[in-house]
Amino acid sequence: MKTENQKAWFFVLPVLLLVAFNALIPMMTVVNYSVQETFGDNIFFWQGLDWFQQILRSDRFHAALGRQFMFTFLILIIEIPLGIAIALSMPRKGFWVPVCLVLMALPMLIPWNVVGAMWNIFTLPDIGLLGYFLNHVLGINYDMTQDPVAAWVTIVTMDVWHWTSLVVLLSYAGLVSIPDAYYQAAKIDGASNWSVFRFIQLPKMKNVLTIAILLRFMDSFNIYTEPFVLTGGGPGNSTTLLSIDLVKIALGQFDLGPAAAMSLIYFAITLLVSWLFYTLMTKDDLN
Repeated sequence: MKTENQKAWFFVLPVLLLVAFNALIPMMTVVNYSVQETFGDNIFFWQGLDWFQQILRSDRFHAALGRQFMFTFLILIIEIPLGIAIALSMPRKGFWVPVCLVLMALPMLIPWNVVGAMWNIFTLPDIGLLGYFLNHVLGINYDMTQDPVAAWVTIVTMDVWHWTSLVVLLSYAGLVSIPDAYYQAAKIDGASNWSVFRFIQLPKMKNVLTIAILLRFMDSFNIYTEPFVLTGGGPGNSTTLLSIDLVKIALGQFDLGPAAAMSLIYFAITLLVSWLFYTLMTKDDLN
């Protein structure tokens, strides 16, 4: 019987220590703030679970959480099918393959704050190219600074532009890994394009789609920079997602106790929903 070489763990150990320093220690600091109250000068007063009860009973928290779920839901139902469709239309061989891959990767290379600023300028109703075109050329009354619907359309469109490429690249990787023998057998059987997609391509892409859905859920559910730079949570509180509201409580109001409790609840919801997604999408593999 071949013995496993455990020496490889020594190469992983520095990374584990770095992750522990950058994640676990700040996490314990947040836990400490979530059960205490402070008024400065490093003086703390024990609060127990009071902050958690306050957050869970808060209408403000429920409203922000609802907006966050709505944003994530819209992102998933748009980006996943769109990413698959684009991946299916991309060439598998030839000169245009690297060209398409580079073009798909370009939006993801732009920093988050730059994306928000770029779309802010692009969609302003008077000076923005898109805003001016919609208002003065097409005659559509578009103003994301005043209309909540326009603001929502803008932030969703911005995220679709920025991150659909991730789904495209993952789906494309799954497609090119399918052996040609599957397509040859389907051609001999006279299978339609829909049958090829349903019974060959989609099952073979299941693993990469699981990764894509999990990544897009976690990223869209914890998004902050782009919508904050674009709308600042407005007009009013219409685009104040849970992440934006959390920062407002922590840095705007400097209520560190409630903010710490909210961040832990936020973290728990993210873990729970991610686990549910993973369990539902891999349940057939576990049987």
